Amino acid sequence: MTRRDEILKLIVEYFIRYAEPIGSKTLMTKYHLDVSSATIRNEMNALEKNGFIEKPHTSGGRVPTEKGYQYYVDNLRTGGVDETAKNALQTILSEKTKSVEEVMKESCEILSQMTNLASVVIGQSVDDECLASMQIIPISQTTATAIFVTSKGYVENKTFLINEGLQVEQVVKTVKLLNDRLVGTPLSKIVSKMEALRPALTDYMVGQELIYQALMGAFAKLATERMEFYGQEELYKQPEFANDAQKLRELLNFLDDPEEFKRVLNSGQDKGGVTVSIGSKEDGYENLALVSTNIHVPGEKGTLTVLGPARMDYDKVVATLKYFAEALDEYFSSPKKGESECSKRNSKKQ
Repeated sequence: MTRRDEILKLIVEYFIRYAEPIGSKTLMTKYHLDVSSATIRNEMNALEKNGFIEKPHTSGGRVPTEKGYQYYVDNLRTGGVDETAKNALQTILSEKTKSVEEVMKESCEILSQMTNLASVVIGQSVDDECLASMQIIPISQTTATAIFVTSKGYVENKTFLINEGLQVEQVVKTVKLLNDRLVGTPLSKIVSKMEALRPALTDYMVGQELIYQALMGAFAKLATERMEFYGQEELYKQPEFANDAQKLRELLNFLDDPEEFKRVLNSGQDKGGVTVSIGSKEDGYENLALVSTNIHVPGEKGTLTVLGPARMDYDKVVATLKYFAEALDEYFSSPKKGESECSKRNSKKQ
């Protein structure tokens, strides 16, 4: 590692830890560098000229740029996975009675806790998925729940109110009609087909616009690529968002826009199975970064992503994410082997 690389590495890691700019004198004294402050300043000037660091204020130290973070990710990372994270995940995977959904939920919660960031699971595209069934379950004389199941086992439900003038039996009859007309329809076309069926539903749904809208809302949700967020509260604690209302608003808007999330994610660079997407001033997300990798769960492929500030600890996040993805892939593809690995780890501890 060259001296310039070492200085950039220290600047990035200082900013990751303290969220504050650092100057040449602080670098020299804090990290006991065996060169003068003037030499460090010259190296910092060169790094700034080449776009790796920048000065956020008229006076003071420097902070990494998007280019600086990217260079750090590509060339300067050295860390591994914390043993606490490994043990926490293996505890989850050792419990064989858990459902796929429980394993994913608890694993993502641990991932968020270990990185102090949010984790996101994105399911595969719904282009080749169809509606498999739809049924209505009366809860009371005034409420009912509609349950939808897709060809890949995804379940969505919607509870709605029933006006006193309409019998539950009429709603059930409506759902039967929808089943006859909609089962087998690709999810990407189900909303438009539902709209085309609206005139035919008039006889059953007079005065029941709320029911129609509830069903349409459920169908619209089925037709979108599914995203599950975990540990968002960890993200809100980060200084960038906890202390800056504007940055927090930008974050919340980003989380509410799945299409924009995917666009930023797809703009990243693949680093040996892990994609790193660092926001820039141009795209309006200079305070955000996403680190993601593909995962395979029973029945489908998906993406596991860690979302955080551009200042995130890439050293820790990349290593931890890769470990979690590989462990989950092994668990879902070969449960017995996963159980054997857990037994080996437990015997070593004893």
